[in-house]
Amino acid sequence: MSQPDAVAPAVTTTAVPQPSERARRRRIGVEIWIVLGLSLGKSGVYALVNIVARLTADTSLREQSTALNTSQSSRPYLDLTYQLLSIGFALIPVALALYLLSQNGRSSLRRIGLDRARPLRDLGVGVGLAAVIGIPGLALYAIGRAIGITVEVQASALNSAWWTVPVLLLSALQNALLEEVIVVGYLMERLRDLRWGPVAIIAASALLRGSYHLYQGIGPFIGNAVMGVVFAEYYRRRRRVMPLVVAHTLLDVVAFVGYALIPAAWLAALGIS
Repeated sequence: MSQPDAVAPAVTTTAVPQPSERARRRRIGVEIWIVLGLSLGKSGVYALVNIVARLTADTSLREQSTALNTSQSSRPYLDLTYQLLSIGFALIPVALALYLLSQNGRSSLRRIGLDRARPLRDLGVGVGLAAVIGIPGLALYAIGRAIGITVEVQASALNSAWWTVPVLLLSALQNALLEEVIVVGYLMERLRDLRWGPVAIIAASALLRGSYHLYQGIGPFIGNAVMGVVFAEYYRRRRRVMPLVVAHTLLDVVAFVGYALIPAAWLAALGIS
């Protein structure tokens, strides 16, 4: 006598509850604080403490100075190693921001316009933005030095070596990627996800950009905040970060490398060493 076929047990599935809008917004807010705490938000806090220290020092801002791209070892190849490690690890927050924006399989590079969809147009816009920001920026620096609200900035304090210029070029690109991806692309996208209005988003991006330049004085804070407004508004309209990366890279290349071609008398007049 044959046995009856066994009846397979019914399989029940439990639907995964979707997070509430409040929980989603809270998660995005925490994410923003983590990303900024690992990158430019941390720099902004240190710069704020630094400007307080400068303003309360015995010497005025006009008599103080700061150096960018400093050597980290007197031994050239060890210094090169440190420089490359510093540049590489500084880009980790950029990778994190792009990863977090790539949810649901969507390309974060296309989302913020960091792809190569419009290379010639991005290059042209980037050059134009660099000119619009760079020339007034140099004038603002000179004015800031003259009225005593900007410290003397030494654009490059690296020891002279065969790799100095390539490292300065890489440093310029690293700065551009770090600032434009996080301060513009990532932050503005996440604040849009939180339903912030355009004015509030632009103000937040611009003030963050100004904050981590406070160590250079009040003048650079104002100048970079204005730059932040221009860049953020461009992104709001075009949703492309690539032209901003091009513009920022060009500005830093001129500051780090090109200043060596300026006559010494002009540098002295601008208070640049």
